[in-house]
Amino acid sequence: MKISIIGGTGEQGFALALRLLIKGFHVIIGSRSEEKALMTVEEIKKILGERLKGKVEGKNNIEAAKEGDVVVLSIPYEYTIPTIKALKDELKGKIVISMGVPLATAIGDKPTRLLYPPDGSVAEMVQNILKESKVVGALQNVSNKVLRDIEKEVDCDILITGDDEEAKRVVKEILEKIDGVRVIDCGDLEKSRIVESITALLIALNIKYKAETGIRITNLKI
Repeated sequence: MKISIIGGTGEQGFALALRLLIKGFHVIIGSRSEEKALMTVEEIKKILGERLKGKVEGKNNIEAAKEGDVVVLSIPYEYTIPTIKALKDELKGKIVISMGVPLATAIGDKPTRLLYPPDGSVAEMVQNILKESKVVGALQNVSNKVLRDIEKEVDCDILITGDDEEAKRVVKEILEKIDGVRVIDCGDLEKSRIVESITALLIALNIKYKAETGIRITNLKI
């Protein structure tokens, strides 16, 4: 299985790539610039060294979207619509993971504040544009610094949402390969409105307590 990360040169996509590659996945780093994607691949190889168990490639976003079996969107909220519209044909029929959160940084405001997409959430916005794709919301509440620290397990539950049960199953199987992660299916894609909003709270806690917080759901046996 090939997992393409659109925006894989950014902090969150880069950190996710590290975690997937040490577990043997085939990861394609996507970027608007293929040159930048290739530079990121070399940086990943340098960081992981002998821990690199999977295969990593760098391509422009169009090629990455075309080749990926599962495609992760790791792009700022304000660039989401133009990016996915440009990749609409390449993403038909595919599982698309939306990591986006509508933080007010998109308009120069604080990261502890939210914007409110007309569709309800970033994940729903993506699904409404990519009508022939299977969108799953995931990874919105995981700090990139926690993901990048490959010396430690990820002490965080990952909440996923989506309207396609098989797509959620595939995403769950992928993400639970990451050490320390438990994936919780929170229901349909509309629940992503709640999941995405938690991120602003976590950022506020990180600032206040100088921490890298995550979320755990207690007393749940799955």
